[in-house]
Amino acid sequence: MQRDSYLTDFLSYLGAEKGLAENTLQAYRSDIERFMGALQGKSLKDATEGDVIAHLAHLKESQFATSSICRALVAIKEIFRFLKREGVIPLDITALLDAPKMWQLIPEVLTLAEVDALLKVPSPEGAVGALYHAILTTLYASGLRVSEVCGLNLQDVDDAVVRVKGKGGKERIVPIAKVAVAAIDHYLTHFRGEGGEALFVTSRGQRVSRTQVWRRVKLYAKQAGIQKKISPHTLRHSFATHLLENGADLRVIQEMLGHASVATTDRYTHISQQHLSTSFHTFHPRP
Repeated sequence: MQRDSYLTDFLSYLGAEKGLAENTLQAYRSDIERFMGALQGKSLKDATEGDVIAHLAHLKESQFATSSICRALVAIKEIFRFLKREGVIPLDITALLDAPKMWQLIPEVLTLAEVDALLKVPSPEGAVGALYHAILTTLYASGLRVSEVCGLNLQDVDDAVVRVKGKGGKERIVPIAKVAVAAIDHYLTHFRGEGGEALFVTSRGQRVSRTQVWRRVKLYAKQAGIQKKISPHTLRHSFATHLLENGADLRVIQEMLGHASVATTDRYTHISQQHLSTSFHTFHPRP
């Protein structure tokens, strides 16, 4: 079976053996031709799971409807099942991909302009603004989970790193950008009152909760004119994606995010165009 006949043979199979309607066949043709175009000359038999994820991520970023992206995934899965059945490929690269997993693999990510707009909303000139400006800047500057930021104590942050207790009680050391250190120092110097060992506290001296941060992110995103549905975790996704886009090594990002497996971190490779090994301070867009 030659490369340029894969699609023709597949559609013939669907029409003859599956009895699919002409409109459905044309939709499959369109979806698969779009995917083949995204491969930039690479054969379907040489495509990888990463190619599929990258393509679906591009569709999402291009504002394709969710139904259209799901249909594209179905079409791509069907042709790879067909290619395996015909002996063209030894393994079906889409076997472990389903719609729920795809939405997990393709997280919502803010652009640099959107991050800047979001971080500018809470004014550091007031107590509440200074608190949440420091929190949001820390979320993006170090890629921490919101629970990890809320759990930080005063002794956990210095001028270069943050000591984080992550999932399962595992501790890790994460670099922190100077802009975040400055925001924290400003908050501590001018606005933080009594609050025991907790780093970020409310006006009543209680540790800031995940829910409070979530509500503030929603509010500030609306005020910044951001149309995407975001949460505090979106800043973590954006941190990882922006590092990767600018060339940071995947293993370095894995360590910063506290992922047990690099496979979890690999979800961010769908929009990376560069493959340079480098460090946090060289490539983070807000050093």
